[in-house]
Amino acid sequence: MLGLDKKDTSIFLLVLLLVAFAPFLLNPFPESSDLAQFNAGYPDLMQRFLIFGIFAIGFNILFGLTGYLSFGHAAFLGVGSYAGVWMMKLLTMNVLPAIIISVIFAGLFSLLVGYISLRRSGIYFSILTLAFAQMSFSLAYSVLTPITNGETGLQLALDDPRILGVSQTPEGSIPLANFFGIPMRESFELSLGGWLFTFNAGYYLCAVIMMIAFYIAIRIFRSPFGMMLRAVKSNQNRMNFTGLNSRPYTLAAFVISGMYAGLAGGLMVAMDPLAGAERMQWTASGEVVLMTILGGAGTLVGPVLGAGFIKYCENIFSKINDTILYDWFSTLPAFVADTLVFVIHPFIGKGWHLTLGLMFMLIVIFLPGGIMEGFERIGRLFSRKKPVRGSKQSAPAPAE
Repeated sequence: MLGLDKKDTSIFLLVLLLVAFAPFLLNPFPESSDLAQFNAGYPDLMQRFLIFGIFAIGFNILFGLTGYLSFGHAAFLGVGSYAGVWMMKLLTMNVLPAIIISVIFAGLFSLLVGYISLRRSGIYFSILTLAFAQMSFSLAYSVLTPITNGETGLQLALDDPRILGVSQTPEGSIPLANFFGIPMRESFELSLGGWLFTFNAGYYLCAVIMMIAFYIAIRIFRSPFGMMLRAVKSNQNRMNFTGLNSRPYTLAAFVISGMYAGLAGGLMVAMDPLAGAERMQWTASGEVVLMTILGGAGTLVGPVLGAGFIKYCENIFSKINDTILYDWFSTLPAFVADTLVFVIHPFIGKGWHLTLGLMFMLIVIFLPGGIMEGFERIGRLFSRKKPVRGSKQSAPAPAE
């Protein structure tokens, strides 16, 4: 199917089903239930799952295949966001041109950064990418204020000189971002019993683009180009000794990865036409590193799972406060409820980073290959077959 082998086709179809039915899967609890706090089936969060999934997929092409660890990928995310907003301000509120120009500008900027940074490897490469990202952040925050609007952020205005479309609606408001007339905010709600499911146009646009990006990533992983990138990660010096120049391959991987980041930035703008310098901060670059490592660097699905895991923690655990905890423990004696709230309080609300840090530590210690390694271990556990009595087990093959 689509040029994929049986295993990759199964993975692609599984991800497709999960993405298509996410509004149901992410709302497991009725609206009236106390556990509805853990539902994640609302449009804004579902869009973030997909957008940061694209960001992590692209980063994984660089880090997972070549082993080059970049701490500056947020710069390409920010460049893509700024380019997308300017396209909406100057041309049209149709999100497609904004997404395309975001990818192009991020690709050009990543070509410049990669050409310079890839002259070094290891920690020196990582520090160079971090320096470029922080330089971009500083420029966007101060020097390039006429282009980026500084700390306020670049956003749409009523007097934008939009070529294809109106600057403001007859009601005097800013036109909505749309995809050939379909507003990105348009949603349809389905009520079944105590459950409420929301189907959002912006989410499904992100879903289609994410599946295309995921398919391209699979083809890259299985291509001769992907094999060359794995050779770079395995032993770049030995590869160079054979007469092969590894730098064009690593530069291509860096640019492709940057274009994925620009695509994520363009989709952010398509869902919410606003771009700020904070998207270029080193914390945003570190976040995509965490996503990839948590999910499983070098795997196909791992970065997507890691992105969803971190964004779920950020948006769900951060909303839980002491009032909600006391509601949960209302049936317990007062001193027991107070003790539980005292113990749990540091891990929720503003302290959700502590929860994420502990989970990250546990996964790195016990599952070095990330969440995907955990799934693989479970799969091997259930796939083991007991030997039949009287059968001779074949001797293990010698190691090569």
